[in-house]
Amino acid sequence: MSKPFRVVLAGCGGISAAWLNAVKEMPGVELAGLMDIRVEAARRRRDEFQLARAVAGDDLTAMLRTLKPDVLFDCTIPEAHFATTLLALRHGCHVLGEKPMADSIEHAKKMAAAAKKAGLVYAVMQNRRYQKEIRAYRGLLAGGRLGALTTLNCDFYIGAHFGGFRDGMKHVLLLDMAIHTFDAARFISGADPVSVFCREWNPPGSWYAHGASAMAVFEMSGGIVYNYRGSWCSEGLNTSWECDWRATCARGSAAWNGGGLFRAERVVRGGGFLSKCEDVPVKVPPGAKQGGHKGCIADFLDCLRKGRAPETACQDNIKSLAMVFGAIESAGAGRPVKIRA
Repeated sequence: MSKPFRVVLAGCGGISAAWLNAVKEMPGVELAGLMDIRVEAARRRRDEFQLARAVAGDDLTAMLRTLKPDVLFDCTIPEAHFATTLLALRHGCHVLGEKPMADSIEHAKKMAAAAKKAGLVYAVMQNRRYQKEIRAYRGLLAGGRLGALTTLNCDFYIGAHFGGFRDGMKHVLLLDMAIHTFDAARFISGADPVSVFCREWNPPGSWYAHGASAMAVFEMSGGIVYNYRGSWCSEGLNTSWECDWRATCARGSAAWNGGGLFRAERVVRGGGFLSKCEDVPVKVPPGAKQGGHKGCIADFLDCLRKGRAPETACQDNIKSLAMVFGAIESAGAGRPVKIRA
């Protein structure tokens, strides 16, 4: 059996629980340290997850120097990802970090360059790629039964009352949540962004200080058009966190509710006013790349062992981040903008 990875987790806020739940019984992981600028938060997580052997502290530099971990899990706030990742890379750590990759494209590019220069792996937690249903939907569209994908639409409507930092966060929907959806759109379509036209606003009744609603139309590679509609202050008729999706293809269409419900039809006879269509079954295949946070972390560690590039490596994930900042730029300018990762 290979030597376990020594891991330090930085940032012991709410999201860290999902990471710790994922690795608490994962073989090949030795959780050596928990760090937070509020040391009491690190200690609470250590006690909550019964990690008696883990060091809890508030000085990441000292922890990296003393514990010499192989991997850093970066669960800090988005504004801290840049400094945290660069520090870990300087100490010889591979990094798996929370989304979004960075608070700007400029920072993201520097982070990717630093990982390449250090010969280390830096990847991003895009846990929604590791759900069996999204892989089934992607497989259906890529399989050719419906013809070439032409248009991809998704709706995200959830009235989320978080409290805390999100209530005052600028571009709260696009920057904090849409990164998941935009990455999912790239994954489902197999296409990359070319340009975007976005409208962002904060509707009456919103409990957020800034843009909690947005609509965006992306031109993707291969001529695919991707439409996003979303709101974090929409009460009632909530969608799933994974959105409601509809894909239009040359010979059929497929819908997915973000959970376990699929519907697909393909043309069997054309020539009339409406074509005759038949149902297409959607099967959820077995596979290793499943399990949300657990699946993403396990795949990352497996890639380190085998020398493969992770699916969510920074060099790829920066394209999803570019969709976010392209949408923000377009909303501010009131016009379409080109996207350059």
